[in-house]
Amino acid sequence: MCGRFSFVTSPEKLRQQLGDIETGENLKLSFNIAPTQHAYVLTNEEPGRLNYYRWGLIPHWAKDSSNASKLINARMEGIGAKPSFRVPVRKRRCLVIADSFYEWRTEGKQKTPFRILPKDDSLLVMAGIWDIWYDGEYAVKTFSIITAPPNAEVAPVHNRMPLVLPKPKDQQRWISDLSVEEVMNMLQPPPDGLLKKYQVSDRVNNVRNNTPDLHEKVGEQGRLF
Repeated sequence: MCGRFSFVTSPEKLRQQLGDIETGENLKLSFNIAPTQHAYVLTNEEPGRLNYYRWGLIPHWAKDSSNASKLINARMEGIGAKPSFRVPVRKRRCLVIADSFYEWRTEGKQKTPFRILPKDDSLLVMAGIWDIWYDGEYAVKTFSIITAPPNAEVAPVHNRMPLVLPKPKDQQRWISDLSVEEVMNMLQPPPDGLLKKYQVSDRVNNVRNNTPDLHEKVGEQGRLF
């Protein structure tokens, strides 16, 4: 799964990697984005503009928002048939922009957090889906991150990972007009050799902690690297 990530970057880096997109003047940086909080996405509806949507999909047909925190991820396997995801994966796809995500390795009762990011320190671009739900007349736009089986770097930590799209051409394709068959063909586990990881402080466990030290290395790394 993907249950926490960070967005720490600049408008210049965003435009350098993603093209001449509209970012707004004041990016809201976060070292610890948690479910139901807001994060930045590029959607197929507005591919040239960075939008700020809530993490945790509320299907357009939902009676209320109570299940949003349960739909933060969408498994790529069978996504096209699941009621909450089958319309968004066909018509409402997005790129979720981050610099890293966090995952926890479980050993008995001990959970050890790791920060995982591209080897070249580029932005982390994750495939997502979004939807729009109306609370009365108020439009609520939300998203889920698509997850896949882990690649070689993530497998020692967890059995799932975000569906990372490292190639610009795939990023552009994901938010373009595609057939159902083309969309499903893009749902592939990320390649090996793409990411790096290191242990971080368990302060990241608490969503109230949101400071630069969450990105710092801690602990002994020897047996993992």
